[in-house]
Amino acid sequence: MSRKKQHRFDHNKLANNVIERGKALYTTIKGKWNDEYFKNQNPITLELACGKGEYTVGLGKNFSEKNFIGIDIKGDRIARGSKIAGQLNLSNVAFLRTGIQFLDEFFEPDEVSEIWLVHPDPQPRDKEEKRRLTNQNFLNIYKKYLKKEGIFHLKTDSSFLYDYSLEVLKQDPDFEILDHTNDLYHSPLWDEHHNIITHYEKLFHEQGSTINYIKAKLIKKAP
Repeated sequence: MSRKKQHRFDHNKLANNVIERGKALYTTIKGKWNDEYFKNQNPITLELACGKGEYTVGLGKNFSEKNFIGIDIKGDRIARGSKIAGQLNLSNVAFLRTGIQFLDEFFEPDEVSEIWLVHPDPQPRDKEEKRRLTNQNFLNIYKKYLKKEGIFHLKTDSSFLYDYSLEVLKQDPDFEILDHTNDLYHSPLWDEHHNIITHYEKLFHEQGSTINYIKAKLIKKAP
């Protein structure tokens, strides 16, 4: 392991805004994010597969009246977002080190108001469909934790994932697509992103990729 990676893992062990295995809240936080961590009743937004947490931090800066949790299994990545959030004194930002498949261990149904997926791996091959984070199985997971009228966001440079996700969402009777665009930077919807651009997104765009975006609302909860 490189020194930089080790330094980031050491940071996570001490950082109050990182919840990971070995810390007390890791096993007790489920259903208690507002009471035990944020100490308020503000709505909660998740950034799944958050990487360095650019959206978690960026949205946290712009919306002090909301709480934001970046979730990723890679500790060296979330350490970067954790450091920036700490430098900015963002008490409404936290990071959880876990995989998306383990959300049930950390959240109760209806505990979340918004979910963001920002540039997830498109998994374009047919045999990879079960790993796409917008397939029906994953949408069903998100529905469990989203409140009714909760919002789901997808931002991707992949036209394949954009088209695929639009189709899956259109076929899901529990979701209503509110907005979508295959050229976010030239759309009025860009205002909702507050000029937040991830590191890799900048590289994708410089290489000629357009950025796609979908915004959907959970209109009903399954019985």
